[in-house]
Amino acid sequence: MTKLDKSEGDVNLSACRKAWQEAQINAESRALLDEDEHFFLKQSLSTPCLNAMRTCQGIYIEDLQGRRYMDFHGNNVHQVGFSNPDVIAAIKNQLDELPFCTRRYTNRVAVDLAKKLSEIAPGDLNKSLFCPGGAEAIGMALKLARLATGRHKTISMWESFHGATLDAISIGGEAVFRQGMGPLLSGTEHVPPPDEYRCVFGCSDRGGCDLICAHYVEYILEKEGDIAAVIAEPIRSTPYIPRPEYWQKIRRACDRHGALLIFDEIPHCLGRTGKMFTFENFGVIPDIVVIGKGLGGGVLPLAAMIAKEGLDVAAERALGHYTHEKNPVSCAAALAAIAYIEKHKLVDHARQLGRYSLKRLKDMKQRHALIGDVRGLGLFLGIELVKDRKTRERAGDEAEAVMYAALSKGLSFKLTMGNILTLTPALTVTRKEMDAALDIIEACIAVVGSLS
Repeated sequence: MTKLDKSEGDVNLSACRKAWQEAQINAESRALLDEDEHFFLKQSLSTPCLNAMRTCQGIYIEDLQGRRYMDFHGNNVHQVGFSNPDVIAAIKNQLDELPFCTRRYTNRVAVDLAKKLSEIAPGDLNKSLFCPGGAEAIGMALKLARLATGRHKTISMWESFHGATLDAISIGGEAVFRQGMGPLLSGTEHVPPPDEYRCVFGCSDRGGCDLICAHYVEYILEKEGDIAAVIAEPIRSTPYIPRPEYWQKIRRACDRHGALLIFDEIPHCLGRTGKMFTFENFGVIPDIVVIGKGLGGGVLPLAAMIAKEGLDVAAERALGHYTHEKNPVSCAAALAAIAYIEKHKLVDHARQLGRYSLKRLKDMKQRHALIGDVRGLGLFLGIELVKDRKTRERAGDEAEAVMYAALSKGLSFKLTMGNILTLTPALTVTRKEMDAALDIIEACIAVVGSLS
């Protein structure tokens, strides 16, 4: 296993995972895991699985053995919490009224969702297409960019993730998805992501970000001359959070060179960063934004491509044409989730609790040398562990040890890049619950740090 294998998330083939399972999994759970492994194809980050779930509620998941975990991972679908009662009620009501809509027809709930997205999206992002998943929505965005510009080339980021389909991994930058897959899409230029802590251009040695990474994007736009779109996550899921000037400069560069700006907000749209749309934190509006995951209310798969009105140029082509593109049950779940976010002011809550939590993380950093950097935007938080703060060598083994120690104490979260503890709780999490989670993390870091 190489270090690159761990760049997207915590992998499922490690000695640390095996040791945790041997200590924590009983015979009943082991039998189900063995059966799962027998019938599912093996793949990194998935099968074989870690554990077996029995139920989920709010910020919690519960395993087959009855143990509850605060889930600060959630595959980023749980903005309104698991088993949200409003979402469940909307799904049940819609199942009784209209459970499916064939493709040549529309339905009230699908139109209402498209209208609602138009209302909450800034600027003239008023036109939508729906599909079952984020990767498919990314594919639709790529096709629309080609049709609108007459070009096919893209600029995207190394280390980015846009989905697991062949077109999505072509613009993505994760080795665990790309390596050994053979020819990918042509014309997919890649640039380093904005990351002041590990800037490949050395900005940290010059006292901070000087936007060299943004200059490089414009350099490629100018030299290629025929780029259809810059497509990127406004913040990387580590999280890397660029300065607003970064995206503002790239927005202007796209306009100058005739390229579209496409934002992939699949993991963090709908309030997680303290704004309904993540790009609102940066003072720019993209030409296309792709959202998903939490759009289905933490229950059903649903994604959307939202585009500016001027990009409604594909009337004679098929961009998606998915069987479930106007699924009324999925749309009902989405409308209920958005209504819940608005009714309970979860966007403001994420912003305020995120600020409090980030301050706690900064204080934690002062007490533990194992923590090299902390960062966050709303309830999208990251703790980067390093062996040495000067060299910034990644502390991958230590991060994995912290993760499994935290699991044993009732807290689940994701590892990214092998050494970053990524925290994405449900937006319904309370300050008391957040404090309890951060206490668990600090206790685990203290123990692991004392052994390293």
